[in-house]
Parts: sequence; structure tokens; C-alpha cells
Amino acid sequence: MQNIERQDVYTRITGQIINSLEQGVCPWIKPWDAEHAAGRITRPLRHNGQAYSGINILMLWASAVEHGFCAPIWMTFKQALELNANVKKGEKGSLVVYANTITKTEDDGNGNDVEREIPFMKGYTVFNVEQIEGLPAHYYAKPEPKMTGPERIAHAEAFFGNTGADIRVRGNRAYYAIDADYIAMPPIESFADAESYYATLAHETTHWTRHGSRLERDFGRKTWGDEGYAREELVAELGSAFLCADLELTPEVREDHAAYIGSWLEVLKNDKRAIFQAASYAQKAVDFLHRLQQPKAEAAA
Repeated sequence: MQNIERQDVYTRITGQIINSLEQGVCPWIKPWDAEHAAGRITRPLRHNGQAYSGINILMLWASAVEHGFCAPIWMTFKQALELNANVKKGEKGSLVVYANTITKTEDDGNGNDVEREIPFMKGYTVFNVEQIEGLPAHYYAKPEPKMTGPERIAHAEAFFGNTGADIRVRGNRAYYAIDADYIAMPPIESFADAESYYATLAHETTHWTRHGSRLERDFGRKTWGDEGYAREELVAELGSAFLCADLELTPEVREDHAAYIGSWLEVLKNDKRAIFQAASYAQKAVDFLHRLQQPKAEAAA
């Protein structure tokens, strides 16, 4: 039964991602300006302010796009009741997943007990705070006006500088050269806006984490455009989306998305676990890049 539920979750979520891509929409790109206290763009948040991660980011962003939610906060029916609030009549929830492992003791055939970790995943339903009435006022709070531009861009500049990546300004193409281990970026002046520049840099820096001295990520890519290439590009695309949320950037949709969508669709249709795997690898890459900020912060303290 548990395995059947897990397969159903894979199928449902992958189906939703495929449906968005077939309409030319990347569900991990948030195409609206938030009007909530969380600011312009953020990861989806639980009722206690904790951010969602991995595949749940994509699912809740996609649900917010579909239903026009601006608020980034989500909670279960029970959590709303515990706050003396209630879900509005007729509202439908959004699917998220919980994944973990259980430890089972088994006989190894030689009379010895061995412990085996068994992964499990289950889906559950959450509601956006805009679907709930009676919550404390701060759940509905609108933002104070925020300064835009230099301060946040400076923060992005510091973030990528702290990674220690070899970033070279050259030519008119952005790419990561794994053999020489450097990132090539066009001049920032060649981008429509600074946020698009940093989104592209986030994409290439996610690629940078795949190097053997870092996360050693390899999907068996052999040639441009093959399945391994598409999988790695999907990881980099999600990594960029997660980082843009963390750095409060709202970039424009990249011109090359249309070229990639076909290859992503092929991968997702052939493997319903692919989007889960890509989101997991992207989360690990982003976590790795965030860890590189810590020594710099401690040294400055």
C-alpha cells in the first residue's frame, strides 16, 4: 500500500509539471510580484515560518501561479483549526509530500540481526493562507515599502563572491567549463537587467557544484542535448530558481527556455521520478553554496 501511494504521488506531481511545460510555462519561475510581507519572492513557507525545500517548492509555486495566490504561507486543515481559523468553504488544497526513512531489523540469513533503512514518501494537503479565514493578522500582513536595486544586488554579488568560484567575464555566452573549472559570464551590461544577470550566474554556479571536488554530480552526459545533459540542465535551472528566491531576485524568463522545454519533457515523460531527483540535487547544490557563506560571515564577525 505504501509503495502504491508513493507511485501515485510521483505520477501526480510529474503530471502537473509536464502539463505546465507543455503550455510553455516553467512552474519554477514565479512570474508575479508578491504583495505579502514576505516580499517580492520567497520560498513557500510553513505556518511556523519554516521554508519548504526540494520538490515542494515547485509544487507550491505552481499552485500559487494557477490560483493567483500572493501569500507564500501554507498550512494544513488541522493547523488552521489549532489557530482558531478555518478553511473557506469550497476551497481545494494543494499537494505536498513528506519523505523520510524507517529502520527495520531483519535476519541476514546467518542468524544475525541487521538494520535496513527503507525510504517512504506520503502526500498530504495544505492550504494557502488566502484560502483560510480567522487567522491572526500577521498571516495576512502586507509589506512595508522596500528599497530595490543596489542593496539586494550587492548582496547577490557578495553571495557568489563567497563561493570562491572562478568567474570570468568573457564573450557573449554563459557557461561552466568543467575541465578548467571556471564560469564564463558575459558583461552584466549585456543583460536586460541585473536580476537576470544574477539568475544566469546562479544557473552556472549550480553547474559549478557538479565538479568532482565538490558534489561530484554526473548523469552520464556524453554529448550536448542528450538525456544526461537535459537532466543536468534541469538541476541547474531549479538551483537557479531556488537561489533567486533566497536572494530576493525576480528575473525575467530566459530566452533559451523554449529550447530546453522539449528535452525536459522527454526526460519527465520517460521517468516520473526525474523531477524529484532534479529537485533533490538542486537543493543539495543550493545548500552547498549556502554553506560556503558561513566561514566568510564568521570571519567578518
